[in-house]
Formats: sequence, structure tokens, C-alpha cells
Amino acid sequence: MTWLDSPFVHTATALGVAFVLGCAIGLERQYRQRTAGLRTNVLVAVGAAAFADLGARLGGADGAVRVIAYVVSGIGFLGAGVIMKEGAQVRGLNTAATLWASAAVGAFAGGGQEGEAVLVAAFVLAGNTLLRPLVDFVNRRPVKAGETEALYRMHLVCSPEHVSVARDLLFEELERHHYPIREIETLSESDEMVELAAILIPTSADAEELDEIVRHLERNPDVTSATWTVSTTS
Repeated sequence: MTWLDSPFVHTATALGVAFVLGCAIGLERQYRQRTAGLRTNVLVAVGAAAFADLGARLGGADGAVRVIAYVVSGIGFLGAGVIMKEGAQVRGLNTAATLWASAAVGAFAGGGQEGEAVLVAAFVLAGNTLLRPLVDFVNRRPVKAGETEALYRMHLVCSPEHVSVARDLLFEELERHHYPIREIETLSESDEMVELAAILIPTSADAEELDEIVRHLERNPDVTSATWTVSTTS
């Protein structure tokens, strides 16, 4: 066996490939100022490659498979750390998915399949770059209930002493128009006012009918203001 065939050279090659490909993925993330950027993606790829290579050297193919399975679950915990919920919006899902994919690149490299590692990295970069214009185009389109399952919310603002009355009024008005309610939640609360939101069961709704409900609610002296919103379901 020549020195080129030694385990050390194999490990160095695997880590080198993981490093370069992790840099390519991470550089795109760093350029877009994402939470997990260049260093994080490099470390994930190199770490996955190191664990996969170590498992293969100590336990053969079976050892590598077991180690890779643990790497996949471990990256899941790491990805959860970059996901943040801000109100009704969830941020960081794409970054978490990119970390997961970087681990796959490293696992391929650590398993001695450098060509496949390059292929996976190319698809990850394509997903994060080439699909961006398409995503922007879709996101700019207005939400239409006839084209997608929509989530409707009926908002109502009242004073704290009228919360109970306003909640009953909101429930009764929506029930009268045959809109089933999933729940009524309190969005904000202060000494001056409280905002309630009735979340309707995902369905289609008539905008004019919802406007009529809003006008009827606002005519009640215990209600400060009312409105409705619609968003796509997750």
C-alpha cells in the first residue's frame, strides 16, 4: 500500500472536499447575511465528514451508516437553533435546511464519495440561488382564496372591561354567518385596550360578507374597531 492509499490521506481528502464545498454553500449564505453563514456551514460539512470517516475506519460500512444516522439527528437539533418565530411569521427554515444539506455534503465526502458530494452541493447552491427569482415572483402575487387554502382572522379591539362582551359578540356574529371558529385568542393587552382575534377554520370566505360582519361589529358601542385579515396556511 502506497502512502496515497493510506487512511490518513483518505481522511485529509474527505475533509478537504467537505471544506471546499462547505465554503461554497456558506459563502452564498454569508453574502445574503443569513444567521448561519460561511463558518457555520464549513464546520457542519467538515464535522459530518469527520464523523462519517471515523465511523467507516472503526466499524466499516455498518459503522459509517450508524454514525451518519446520528449526524442527521444531531444536525436537526442544530438547525432548530436558527429557527425563530416572530409573531405569525417563522424565520430561519431555509437556513436550517441548508445546514442539513451541508451535513449531507460532508457525509458523502466522509464516505469517500467525493463526486456525489460535489453533486449535492451543486443542487444546494441551485436551490438557494436559481430558485430565488421564482420564489420572489410567487410571493408578490396577491393571496386569492380561490387558488389556495386561506386562513382568515377577524380582529376586534375593545376596552379591558368589555372583553367578555366583545368575545361573545364576535363568536355570535361569526356563528350567525356560518363561519366555524377554531379559537379566539388575545393578540395584545394593555390598560387601555385589548385586541382579540377569532381564527376561522381554514376555508374560503366571501370578502363582502366579512366586510359586513366588520361593519356590524363596529356599530356596537363596546367595540372600538374591527377588521379582518387573510393569510396562507402553513
